[in-house]
Amino acid sequence: CDRTIFSVNRHQVFRINVRNGDEISKLNRLVNSDNLKLNLWKSSPALGHPADVLVPSVSLQEVKSFLEDHGLEYSVAVEDLQTVLDTEEQQMQHNVHQELSSNCFNYGAYHTLEAIHKEMDNIVKYYPRLASTVTIGHSFENRSMYVLKFSTGKGRWRPAIWLNAGIHAREWISPATAIWTARKIACDYGKDSVITSILKKMDIFVLPVANPDGYVYTHTHNRLWRKTRSVNPGSTCIGTDPNRNWNSSFGGVGSVADPCSEVYHGPHPHSEVEVKSVADFIKKHGNFKCFIDLHSYSQMVLYPYGYTATRAQDADELDMVAKNTARALATLSGTQYRVGSIFSVIYASSGSTIDWAYDNGIKYAFSFELRDTGDYGFALPASQIIPTAQETWLGLKTIMEHVRDNI
Repeated sequence: CDRTIFSVNRHQVFRINVRNGDEISKLNRLVNSDNLKLNLWKSSPALGHPADVLVPSVSLQEVKSFLEDHGLEYSVAVEDLQTVLDTEEQQMQHNVHQELSSNCFNYGAYHTLEAIHKEMDNIVKYYPRLASTVTIGHSFENRSMYVLKFSTGKGRWRPAIWLNAGIHAREWISPATAIWTARKIACDYGKDSVITSILKKMDIFVLPVANPDGYVYTHTHNRLWRKTRSVNPGSTCIGTDPNRNWNSSFGGVGSVADPCSEVYHGPHPHSEVEVKSVADFIKKHGNFKCFIDLHSYSQMVLYPYGYTATRAQDADELDMVAKNTARALATLSGTQYRVGSIFSVIYASSGSTIDWAYDNGIKYAFSFELRDTGDYGFALPASQIIPTAQETWLGLKTIMEHVRDNI
């Protein structure tokens, strides 16, 4: 894939620490300066927790001066983002050649949409009694919304779990973890008592790439693209943030009406066909008990709400499950995950996937922010895919076991 159109040569990621409300205001003023073209990778979830900001090379000196003049502490988390992305690209190309010669999908590498969809077909081919594919719709640019369904029972409307991934295009670790998880479900059925018992009672649906157009665009044009690729009438800016487009407090806090913003909520709820396809499928099915959305980065297990500080009705139970999930996840490599509601732990956001799921009767709604905490951010090295997927699997199983026992 040729990403020469998009260059981040000598761009740096600054980690900026904020210690009080005044410093938060200063940081917001800096990030919102149109002329600097900054990109907020990770907002500060609370005082004492840093924000990660991508700073273009042309703005480096001005940003450094601002931070120093206003007494804001910062460090450089990524020295040259282009070097990181070049390494990622070289590894992908090397893997493509290896897979061509071996005819074997490497789960420890990042893949194109086409390769992921092909591997989904292979899973069905090798496990035809357990797995099938469902096309639930098509993207704005007419790519398939391709879902793997795992089921051991007859009847279309068994209780079900939905695993969503790749809704934000640049979060490559999310689809990579989802496709690994799909393979793990298929491989472990009949061998692992937990997943076997879950599948005897419920179906599992996995959507590895919920934003196919955006994901393809990150491979062909701009590795850091986040949104969909829909056209916005009256604006030259493309795309909507699909995780602000759901019909749950749509247009509220943490979303923006400006089509050029990375958190643009879209013209109306479910304006994005990718969002509408998932929402329509889930509502028509009518028996989903759990919705899990995989994101990166920050290492968190989150539950509703994002749009209000008001606690969800089931907050105590969801918090308990999330804490158990984080504990299970840490048993493999010691990776630490923070736990809480979206609003309290990460930031205020409205129109999000899991808030919509919860508001539509899916009690067990969780969002994961996968590795890391910012050393690489969205460009997590491929060497961390399998360790991330393996530990995430322990967390996912914890949630699914709880759902199995409480429906």
